[in-house]
Amino acid sequence: MPRQPSLDSERPIIAKSTIGSLPSGDPRLAEFNHLRDGLERLENKPLLKQRFVPTPEKSDNLSKLALGAKVERALGRRMTSQDAVMRKPVLDEKVATSETSAA
Repeated sequence: MPRQPSLDSERPIIAKSTIGSLPSGDPRLAEFNHLRDGLERLENKPLLKQRFVPTPEKSDNLSKLALGAKVERALGRRMTSQDAVMRKPVLDEKVATSETSAA
């Protein structure tokens, strides 16, 4: 028994529009076109051909160097003089104060 096609799959979800949603004299469209034209003028095609594109190996090396620099910078900022010093706990306060004043 052949299966009947679903009506939902044959219907278009969104009706196709025959005209644009913005009228041709719309200032928003004119501003958009003005910005697009300005950006196209800024783009220098001969310079785009000279742009440096690193190989995957080169970009991998550059990222490793950047990571190493970040680690070095973080280690330089580390407060090494403030590391914890482990001492035996003192049970009697009087003994602890007399030891520090005697020293």
